[in-house]
Amino acid sequence: MWLRNREGTEPVSARSPLRARRILSLIALVLGVAAAVFFATRAMSTGAEVWRWEAVIAAAVAVIAAIDLAVLRHRR
Repeated sequence: MWLRNREGTEPVSARSPLRARRILSLIALVLGVAAAVFFATRAMSTGAEVWRWEAVIAAAVAVIAAIDLAVLRHRR
């Protein structure tokens, strides 16, 4: 119906979301590494288990962001 007259060209104003995804992944990587280091130092100084888990979660966020950046680089 509404796709019948489509000629296969995208509009001039179309933009890829990959640039925004890259910026957000970079921010997540930097913040994840910084938070993991902060929480790890807190875990070493206080010995509380909660700081270790927070360091693990922050490190996981950083790893996921790094993987996403690698995927984006591969697509480029």
